[in-house]
Amino acid sequence: MDKNIINNQYSKIKITDRKKIILSGVKKLVSFNPEEFLIESTLGVILLKGQELEIVKLDTIDQILSIKGKFNSLNYMDSNKKGETSF
Repeated sequence: MDKNIINNQYSKIKITDRKKIILSGVKKLVSFNPEEFLIESTLGVILLKGQELEIVKLDTIDQILSIKGKFNSLNYMDSNKKGETSF
């Protein structure tokens, strides 16, 4: 079994039509503006870029963040390796 699931560290990302994204496992919203969100998740820091981005819902108890806008990229900023991991 995945050690991150055993330690209750999970992350789930659901993107709908490049217009809405729901992230679970969100620990902290570090910074945001209409073009960029920097998010600390249970599995690392996420950089989300797009246009006209805005928060739909932020639930700090359930660690869920919902954002709408046009999404251009989502990157995990991996501090253990050189570079970034992109989707």
